[in-house]
Amino acid sequence: MAKTPESTPRRSAPSTSGKRIQVRRSGVHGKGVFALQDIAEGETIIEYVGEIISWDEAQDRHPHDPNDPNHTFYFHVNEDRVIDALYGGNSSRWINHSCGPNCEADEENDRIFIKALRNIKAGEELNYDYGLIIDEPYTKKLKAEYPCWCGSAHCRGTLLSPKDRKDTPKTPSQKKAKGQTKDKTPSQVKVKAKEKAKTKAKAAEKSKAQTKPKSNSKSKSGSSSKASKA
Repeated sequence: MAKTPESTPRRSAPSTSGKRIQVRRSGVHGKGVFALQDIAEGETIIEYVGEIISWDEAQDRHPHDPNDPNHTFYFHVNEDRVIDALYGGNSSRWINHSCGPNCEADEENDRIFIKALRNIKAGEELNYDYGLIIDEPYTKKLKAEYPCWCGSAHCRGTLLSPKDRKDTPKTPSQKKAKGQTKDKTPSQVKVKAKEKAKTKAKAAEKSKAQTKPKSNSKSKSGSSSKASKA
């Protein structure tokens, strides 16, 4: 069967990212990505790549890891497109979440690029805020399912982003969650798909969030919504 735009892996153009960053064990969660050399503020570090699929297909694929259902490698691009970095992904999928990030995910023409928010020194771990919002009451139990261990002075203690946060748009999964039962549905579990990244044209809609399970799989630094990092 011929590949469609939704199922064709998207790979980033050749770059020197392999020499500038490295994946290794993280003190925050599982694997992490570290700078091998100084990186300047505003510099594009790497593109978040993987197989481009529809949100419905992402729901059908869930979970990537039955033993860690809240951990996926999904990144929400727009209302009907998701990047599944479990397939065709690169080291960007291992970047952890932080409530006080040194990077951001910037969307440009339906492509996601990880850029430095400030000057980053060689040896520092890269991270960005996964803006995660779920369309249901933020109970203690729910927050505990999406813990954050970033260690930032501004740590929220959870990967969940405040619902009144104006720069965090809702995702398709949140819309689908409406009207469903409170049992964990695929859409709720999958909420971990990364929030739509910041766009220069819509700076007001910027956002991100983290997930951190106790396995090498991770959704980025907190409760893994990025399926296991392989």
